[in-house]
Amino acid sequence: MSTPVIETERMRLRVVAPGDLERYVALWQDETVLRYTIGAALTRETGWSRILRTTGHWQVFGFGFFVVEDRQTGEFVGEAGFHDMKRQMTPSIEGTLETGWMLLPHRQGQGLALEVMTAAMDWAARAFPHLEMTAIIDPENQPSRRLAARLGFVETVHTEYAGHATIICRMPETPRDAPHSGPSYPPRN
Repeated sequence: MSTPVIETERMRLRVVAPGDLERYVALWQDETVLRYTIGAALTRETGWSRILRTTGHWQVFGFGFFVVEDRQTGEFVGEAGFHDMKRQMTPSIEGTLETGWMLLPHRQGQGLALEVMTAAMDWAARAFPHLEMTAIIDPENQPSRRLAARLGFVETVHTEYAGHATIICRMPETPRDAPHSGPSYPPRN
């Protein structure tokens, strides 16, 4: 299966590779990154498991998270993309393109997340027009809430996930007759 490489003005989005392990783990050990996300720093073992999970998403569904790197320097900047984690939450977001992004703290506040997510979402809308895009965000994470709104997401419900307050955001409905070039994935009901 062919996986996309997406280039923006400043960034390159590509599929994660085994050689990304150390940089990936460093991202998910940063206290600023952990504040509104997974809560506990990754070890090399749990980082490796997440890389394999991401690779599996690409193999099974045709989508997943991208490594985000600087086009000029090759610097690892973060990750962004889509997954379907089968989260135990109400209401369910299973069967959607759960959208997420995380950049290294020193690369935040430069408009990179908007640039990267706009490109990734444009690709996903073309490849998977039948799938709704969603995002879950910690209510205290004001920068992500602002970014989600700029991307077009609408906050639809405040709920709880894994014992933490969470906002579910949804992208308003898009036309279902757009050309579909990606693998088949069950449409939502």
